[in-house]
Amino acid sequence: MSSLTNLADTGYSGKIVAAWRAGLSVNDVVSSAAELGAAGQHELAAVLYQTWLARNTTPFNHLVLFNLGASYNALGLIEEAKSAFLRVVELAPSFAQAHSNLAIIYERLDKIDSAIAEWMWVANTVSPNDESNAPLRIQAINNLGRLHENRRSFGEAIEWLTKSLEINPTQPDVLHHLVFLRARTCSWPVYVSLPGVDPDLMRRSTSALGMISQSDDLDEQLAAARHYVATKLNCEVPALAEKKSYGHKKIRIGYLSSDFCLHPISMLAAELFELHDRKRFEVYGFCWTKEDGSALRQRVIRGMDHFERINGMSDEEAAHLIRKHEIDILVDLHGQTLGARPQILASRPAPVQITYLGLVATTGFPFIDYVIADQYVIPKDAAKYYTEKPIYMPDVYQVSDRKRVIAPAPARKDCGLPEDGVVFCSFNNNFKYTPEVFDVWMRILDRVPGSVLWLLADNTWAEANLRREAEKRGVDPKRIVFATRAAPEHYLARYLVADVFLDTFPFNAGTTANDALWAGLPLLTCSGQSFASRMAGALLTAAGMEELITRNWQEYEDKAVALAKAPKELRHLRARLAEVKESGVLYDIPKFVHNLEKQFKRVLAKLD
Repeated sequence: MSSLTNLADTGYSGKIVAAWRAGLSVNDVVSSAAELGAAGQHELAAVLYQTWLARNTTPFNHLVLFNLGASYNALGLIEEAKSAFLRVVELAPSFAQAHSNLAIIYERLDKIDSAIAEWMWVANTVSPNDESNAPLRIQAINNLGRLHENRRSFGEAIEWLTKSLEINPTQPDVLHHLVFLRARTCSWPVYVSLPGVDPDLMRRSTSALGMISQSDDLDEQLAAARHYVATKLNCEVPALAEKKSYGHKKIRIGYLSSDFCLHPISMLAAELFELHDRKRFEVYGFCWTKEDGSALRQRVIRGMDHFERINGMSDEEAAHLIRKHEIDILVDLHGQTLGARPQILASRPAPVQITYLGLVATTGFPFIDYVIADQYVIPKDAAKYYTEKPIYMPDVYQVSDRKRVIAPAPARKDCGLPEDGVVFCSFNNNFKYTPEVFDVWMRILDRVPGSVLWLLADNTWAEANLRREAEKRGVDPKRIVFATRAAPEHYLARYLVADVFLDTFPFNAGTTANDALWAGLPLLTCSGQSFASRMAGALLTAAGMEELITRNWQEYEDKAVALAKAPKELRHLRARLAEVKESGVLYDIPKFVHNLEKQFKRVLAKLD
């Protein structure tokens, strides 16, 4: 029986009658409806508000209408809520809370321009001296920063977040986003000095992903991961699965991700899903990816035995679904990266939970049992800095895809490159570029006349900043060439044009390193202490090309210059990479999958 059918039993029928007869004050209707809302009776609250508004005209109707909008919102009646808040703004244009709620509604309706307009109204109209509405003003400013970041309007996002810190310099979430945005736009120093901002707080507020691009210190990376767990997650939830196997005839493997689309994770792992031994394993995908219509997404879906879309589910509902499927081993492909849903894993819906590929550092998650690694990326003496136990793969930690197609090599002029001269490239994300690595790159260009540096055009702010940084170091900015993003086969073809891939540090190339070697391009890396700074070294070790691994900047610089001046050596390295591609362990994916399945069976057997 519905809530409305039980109206008489609630004791509020008299309130409805009083509202109809204009005998209920504003305070009475608000307090009565609030009691209903607190009891979960939002339908009755809405009826009470509607009745009162239909029969009463007072200077305070906008307040009741505002509460009606909130009731609609609680009921999921978004269009009705929008209409109510729009009417409130008509009746009381200066009512800041209505503009704020309207902005939230517009976001839920994916009308981002309208949401930005409302947040702008609040940010620019509420006086800094208005203490009662101060929380709304800073909320609006922070949301403007977030929405501009989502839209890749990074310059505007940085401006809004900086303004927010001028108001309140002790906001860890704002600092976390500002640090990452400055890294992404190559706005150096990333840890900028701001009035009133504690430099230690800024560093402590850095996300786990942000930290691995700024520091090779394993203690700092572990602290960043644990800080997120302590401040953002609820780990005190009952475990849904017992720590024992289900005893199925086939081991059930679940892969958890929002990156089952045209994304580096799927570019690496698509063949893994396809090659699992179906006589011994059953493969599930749990996905909250937006449909991108890509062929890669369809391939990933086909590579699973079961594909569950959980984007419309709460974390709790998704965890229960995974438990219902009796997944033996759940592999999280996120860690602490964009789009992650760690609260699903916090409920422990599977007896064994593993992290892989997403965050190339410790997750800090106490509910993750293992991390897939190799002896190079996590040396045994570094394992103490990981909250997960390493599962050591015998050859290399990183899976690859042998079905990658490489388009014909483009002409240099079509890429904006000079016809002659050495082409160094580094198609890593711009947030991996640091002042230290850029210093070395500029010295390399200075020592190799006529050479150019070919970088990824991730955003216009980074391009402008990098050109300016080159000029500051005495290098002609025209010697930096930017490549826009391209379809995978055309992106891979660029490696046929370049001469040497110059890796980043402390966050090495991952998928891009794999791509470069697959296309036969020699890659020079610098290895440090952390997983992130040893990824490319792990690939080169598996390829038997350890001579391309350096340990310090001077060695890296000298090796890059030496390679640039030895075209015969570069041709020899390309020939060796062709052999690796044909018969080496780096791209022996059936062997990789077989070894991984042996590890899966081993860790599951330990439960029994």
